[in-house]
Amino acid sequence: MNNPLVHAFFVGRAFAEAIGEEVENVVTNALGELGKFDAEQRERLRQFTTQVMERANREAELAMQGRTPTSSTGLTTTGKPEDLQAVIDDLRAETAQLRAELQRYRNRLSS
Repeated sequence: MNNPLVHAFFVGRAFAEAIGEEVENVVTNALGELGKFDAEQRERLRQFTTQVMERANREAELAMQGRTPTSSTGLTTTGKPEDLQAVIDDLRAETAQLRAELQRYRNRLSS
């Protein structure tokens, strides 16, 4: 090119296009990494939630071992409805046993 002014125009234009492409690449990569990070965190949260629920279920099963096969809905493990009054009576009897045991424990501590 004979005219330095025209040459400077084309150099500036090429420079601006190259800078624009670099900015586009950096932004695209940053958004991709952000999306990847978000997906990883969501997966970790899902796994954590699953672990917590599994632990809670295991602990609930351990706590329920040795109890009568009824649930709070008044249904037995076979799915047949149980007499509500019988469930209440069982709960009252269990409460009375617990109170008696607690009283014996307190008496032992105070002796």
